[in-house]
Amino acid sequence: MKSFLLGAACLFSPALLGQSTPPAPDSPPVYESQSTDSQSTDSQSTVTLFPHPDSWPLYIAGQANIVFQAHPGFHSPYESTNSLLSRGEYKVSLVGTLYTGLELIRNPRWETEFLFDLESSGGRGVSEALGLAGFTNLDVVRNPSLGSVPYVARVQIHATFGLTDTLVEQTRSPFALATRVPARRFEFRFGRMSMPDLFDTNSVGTDSHLQFLNWTVDNNGAWDYAADTRGYTYASTLEFDTGDWSARYALALMPTIANGVDLDWNIRRARGENYEVDWNRGPAQHWFTRKKGAIRTIAFVNHANMGVYREANRKALETGTTPDIQDHAPKTTAKYGFGLNVEQELGHGIRGYSRFGWNEGQHESFAYTEVDQTFSGGVDISGSHWGKANDKVGLALVSNAIKRDHQEYLALGGKGFILGDGRLNYAREDILETYYNAHIWRGLFSAFDIQLVDHPGYNKDRGPVAMFTVRSHVDF
Repeated sequence: MKSFLLGAACLFSPALLGQSTPPAPDSPPVYESQSTDSQSTDSQSTVTLFPHPDSWPLYIAGQANIVFQAHPGFHSPYESTNSLLSRGEYKVSLVGTLYTGLELIRNPRWETEFLFDLESSGGRGVSEALGLAGFTNLDVVRNPSLGSVPYVARVQIHATFGLTDTLVEQTRSPFALATRVPARRFEFRFGRMSMPDLFDTNSVGTDSHLQFLNWTVDNNGAWDYAADTRGYTYASTLEFDTGDWSARYALALMPTIANGVDLDWNIRRARGENYEVDWNRGPAQHWFTRKKGAIRTIAFVNHANMGVYREANRKALETGTTPDIQDHAPKTTAKYGFGLNVEQELGHGIRGYSRFGWNEGQHESFAYTEVDQTFSGGVDISGSHWGKANDKVGLALVSNAIKRDHQEYLALGGKGFILGDGRLNYAREDILETYYNAHIWRGLFSAFDIQLVDHPGYNKDRGPVAMFTVRSHVDF
């Protein structure tokens, strides 16, 4: 299997093929509710292997993403079972997704759709995806024992309730099949989904298949969003869209244990609540730059059987043992936080973005990653500046942190579901990432990515480490 993936990665590498980047099928457009450039069949065929006619009520598409990642080794005076391995290593991951959808009611005022996606995730991340809060490959499933057997990624009903007869254009995607929607509307979803499908989206830093790869660049690392170990949950969402702004809410199932594959179906005992408001501005409405921009605010509250770092630390010091955040009587505790997400068109083919995230940090990191505070920002530049309209180059910087009780827990030898070097000389985890994504032909893309990580796992004693990546991507 490993030799096949290595061969595939080489097959689609830039040296052997050629060059271009639209939004990926799983990357929602920023100005979805007001978009006036929905793709025609001809334009779609240039960035997918097969055309996807907008006139069909049935939607079928797919993608495959192969990531070869390696680092040459780095300084490390000590390490433990949850550490990023200091010796040089390489790993390959492969994610394939089949997107399907059917428009049950095609009236724009009452659009109703059924969405069903199958997915397979194979291969592994370096060091089994341990040792970095901002891990370097978003495609990696953190439980390699699950194997590559296909699983249901999404199955949901998506319904639109129009509040006006005025329609606006919308780009068809695996998440929304209608090409025209009411300018003011409610949207309802129920079923299996991933919270970043709908929340905290960003046209510069969201899509690991055609953009950045780092967990805390593509998502807000401090947003501990409800999900199983594969990144999915069952949820219901309600969204209100109007000309300039939108608001959405989601109630989702939490895992039974941190990073667990099983979800807790008792919503009185465990649930994740998510809230988001965003303001979109086109060139005519923007109050400052006269260019497109968006501001999004997000907040979350998770209820689950989460441990408290301070209590685990106190118990360990009293008994002279290593703290264990899961060693507590079953109880429901609450973890909350918020985030800010800004993106802005800076010039022709140049866009910038920034994110800030914070959570209270007293309770166990439970679903996404071990980050209590994060700052990130970056830019991408279209290849149209050098005659390759669908190529893209990007640069981003992210700085992650954890609170004092979390720091003490790791310093005493405690382990989370991602981190734990046995000791800790604390410093912020700082990551610089850059990539070049090249369009080869139709739906074939190839990218080269470099990530420089200082203080991996918040540990000043270890690192820095350089991670090198070749990514091959196909949109069917």
